[in-house]
Amino acid sequence: QVQLVESGGGLVQAGGSLRLSCAASGRTFSSYTMAWFRQAPGKEREFVTAIRWSGSATVYADSVKGRFTISRDNAKNTVYLQMNSLKPEDTAVYYCAADYLGSGSSYYTFAYEYWGQGTQVTVSS
Repeated sequence: QVQLVESGGGLVQAGGSLRLSCAASGRTFSSYTMAWFRQAPGKEREFVTAIRWSGSATVYADSVKGRFTISRDNAKNTVYLQMNSLKPEDTAVYYCAADYLGSGSSYYTFAYEYWGQGTQVTVSS
C-alpha cells in the first residue's frame, strides 16, 4: 500500500513558477513509476509527465514539454514537478500517481494504482 500526499500548489501569475511535491509512504518507493496528472474544471484528467521507477527516463505531454520538469528523490520518497513559464491553461488540480514497476510510458489513468488527493494550481493572466 502506498499513500501519496501532494503539496506546493497555489496561485501564480502567468509566466511564473511553482514546484509541486508528492511525498509517498512505504519502503518500496523506488519500485514505483511516478506520474503527474491534472484535471481542469469540466475536463477529463489528463497526463502531464512520468518518471520511470528504474533509471531516470521521463516522458512529457506536448503541452508542457520544455516548461515542466519531473524529478524524484528516492531517499526522501518524494517526486517533484517543477513548473516554469506557467500559462492560464495550466490551471487545474494536479494529482500524483504511482504505478508499481510501471513502464513509464502509460498516459492512462487506469495504469496507476495509487493516487494522491490533489493540489490546486491557479495561473492568473
